[in-house]
Amino acid sequence: MRAEIISIGTELLLGQITDTNASYLASRLPEVGIDLLWVTQVGDNMGRMKECVQRALGRSDLIITTGGLGPTEDDLTREAIAETIGETLTVDPDLERELREFFSRRGYSMPQSNVKQATLIPSARAIPNPRGTAPGWWVESDGKIVVAMPGPPAEMQRMWEKEVSHRLRELIRHVILSRTIKTYMLAEAAVDEMVKEHLSSKNPTLAVYSKPDGIQLRLTSKADSREAAKEMVAGLEERVCAILGDAVWGFDGDTLESVVGGLLTETGLSLATMESCTGGLLASLITDVPGSSTYFRGGLVSYTNEVKIAYGVDAELLSEHGAVSAEVASSMARAVRSRLAVDIGVGITGVAGPDPAEGKPVGTAYIAICSGAGVRTVPGVYPPLRPEVKLRAANHALFELRRTLQSARETG
Repeated sequence: MRAEIISIGTELLLGQITDTNASYLASRLPEVGIDLLWVTQVGDNMGRMKECVQRALGRSDLIITTGGLGPTEDDLTREAIAETIGETLTVDPDLERELREFFSRRGYSMPQSNVKQATLIPSARAIPNPRGTAPGWWVESDGKIVVAMPGPPAEMQRMWEKEVSHRLRELIRHVILSRTIKTYMLAEAAVDEMVKEHLSSKNPTLAVYSKPDGIQLRLTSKADSREAAKEMVAGLEERVCAILGDAVWGFDGDTLESVVGGLLTETGLSLATMESCTGGLLASLITDVPGSSTYFRGGLVSYTNEVKIAYGVDAELLSEHGAVSAEVASSMARAVRSRLAVDIGVGITGVAGPDPAEGKPVGTAYIAICSGAGVRTVPGVYPPLRPEVKLRAANHALFELRRTLQSARETG
């Protein structure tokens, strides 16, 4: 089944809100065995909306719309679908009664404008929406299905999970299964070259793409059963992971911080950080993981040389090598490990920009990991954009932490 998403709302085109609904649905459609081929955004304009719906009906089996189901004059999704299909909107008495009860329970009388939310066309069935006043539509016409859902993400997601996904699953005879392999310290072109013999595979397929936490590979299979699809993906996954080796750090929903947190929990080791150019971002990522208080003791942001020295960094190293150096990163890691009495200390220093510092270009960084086995320092060179430098340096530190923790686990 070929699917298309139409996200409706002028606010999307103005950049006032991000289209998280399309991303959510794109990640859910494979679970029910549906191929998503197109995503369109359109403003609150009847002519352009009808054009989008008409085009979608001509090339897709399933059309999902989000937005435009409110009570105002610019909420035109129902009207656009009705006119495109050639059917007339009428008020459904049961829906109108439910809407009036919805308002009554909250102590309000229903505005007359909300009556339009109780309208249907002959080929449409209402989809319940207990979180709002906009029922969805399930339309079947000429062998095509149109599912119209509200724009607010909480309403749309609940409607998908409780009302729509299981109906679609009953219509599909095959399963689409995806698996993501996550890597770090490899360039996209290098990964593409390493796995090129598998990129031409038709089923399962393999795709390579870049993310802030590394290069990721998406494996996707289609089969008559989940078990068969899973077996197909597993075979390709094994071959790809053998090629990529230690660069693989996680799968699917894993994050670097969650993987590191799992290893810290498993080994029983404690952690602290001292950051300069990342400004506390590493500590923030680490504490995004629930339960991180069991292994993360704290983080120090030493943004100036004076603060570095106050926290225990060797002043002579700063004078001799500069703040952005492997030597100072090592001193930061040793100092925070000692000051906060933890098993592992991490130091990050670098040039976030926009201007060079100490004769070093924007994007230069050094990361040090201090543990019972000693201090290991690695350089980093990142795209010369301030947010990129901070995020990539923090992710790089997490990747190096993972390496240290894996070695600690293996040596017992």
